Amino acid sequence: MNCKDYQSDFLDLLLDPGAPANSAARGHIESCAECRQEFKSLEATFALLDDWKAPEPSAYFDQKLAVRLREEQALAPAGWFERLKSRLLFNTGRQFRPAMAGALALALVVGGGTFANVSGFLRSTPPTSATVQDLQLLDKNEQALQTMDQLLQDGTADDVANPPSS
Repeated sequence: MNCKDYQSDFLDLLLDPGAPANSAARGHIESCAECRQEFKSLEATFALLDDWKAPEPSAYFDQKLAVRLREEQALAPAGWFERLKSRLLFNTGRQFRPAMAGALALALVVGGGTFANVSGFLRSTPPTSATVQDLQLLDKNEQALQTMDQLLQDGTADDVANPPSS
């Protein structure tokens, strides 16, 4: 293993030096000068953190914070966007619950309608099956053939009555 693999075990070694799982990392630290120096640096950092004490807050911290909060709440928002933002962030949401319920219901209806292909009902002509389309095509062809027959019959009657002169 290389040094990077053992360096990930340094924190475990610092937090629990007596653990048997850390024996390989201890052996590597004893044999590698760079890792030994890195481990000593980490030990010194942890020692400094152990000695550090957090400062005590002032006696008036809570009162100053409460005054600051009241001042911020009393300020009027700059514009309509800021008012909307503060209303969304700081309200309980009771005013928006009916609107949100309506918006979610609308989203469900639109989503369900799209999924169920309800948009097909909005077309002016309903979709037809292939069989119906074929029958309609045959009907149109039959009408065209009848029209052509009538034209031919009318043309032959005129030809018989008025033969072309040669």
